[in-house]
Amino acid sequence: MAALELVVTRSQAGRTVKSLLKGELGLSSTLIGRLKRTETGLLVNGRRAFASRTLREGDRLTVDLAAAERPTDLRPVPMDLDILFEDEHLLAVNKSAPLACIPSSLAPGEPTLAEGLLCHLGEGAALHLVNRLDRGTTGLLVAAKSAYVHDRLRRQLHTGAFQRTYLAVCVGAPEPETGRAAMPIGRAPDSAIRRRIDPAGKEAVTDYRVVDRHGPFALVELTPRTGRTHQLRVHMAALGCPLAGDWLYGTEERELIGRPALHAARLELVHPVTGERLSLTAPLPEDINHILER
Repeated sequence: MAALELVVTRSQAGRTVKSLLKGELGLSSTLIGRLKRTETGLLVNGRRAFASRTLREGDRLTVDLAAAERPTDLRPVPMDLDILFEDEHLLAVNKSAPLACIPSSLAPGEPTLAEGLLCHLGEGAALHLVNRLDRGTTGLLVAAKSAYVHDRLRRQLHTGAFQRTYLAVCVGAPEPETGRAAMPIGRAPDSAIRRRIDPAGKEAVTDYRVVDRHGPFALVELTPRTGRTHQLRVHMAALGCPLAGDWLYGTEERELIGRPALHAARLELVHPVTGERLSLTAPLPEDINHILER
């Protein structure tokens, strides 16, 4: 696993290890707490250092990101993965459907994306899913290889530094064709999984744009500005154009598509270590293309 290094400059001299970890490297207090209890987590000039140590110009501060990781109880499961980007800090995968991101008590023993990624990364690897997709949603998902990178990316979510764009096939089209759905979402009282528009719920905002029309269907671009459960599905249903195949908020049509027609098509993020802006795309899967070609 990658390490972080910082050589103390003249202007940084006189500050403590903790100050530089939080300020220059952006480590959270929780992560610093884990590192300082290990032998190799925090090193200055190759030797163990305490977070309270004052540093001098030229000192080399090294952070062993692996030292802060905790063992996982997930089992590695071999599976075919469509990995679109990977480096020592993170990876992006084009998730298939139906595939859950993490294990669930509702489907014990069913292989999950997290287990497939652990198998890909190898024994002892750390894995932190940054964003998640419903089992029936395809497309781009990012996983961090350390708690540090996970925390940095998590702070970017729903900002311009981490932007996701979805494509959905809707039954009908929203009016006007471009707009914003700003409707709070809460739990439906009669269901463990269903959500509903609820004035007392949590803020939920989705920008939408009709891309094309195909008979009774519309291909709609959706950009979530918040991250509520089932947000895109609930908002489109509330606008009178539920997703094709959405058995929970629309009409189940297994002869058309066996899942809600939703795909995470584009992802832009600022790499939390290198500062590089990554722009990734995942093509529409076959079952959604089938609807559009009918």
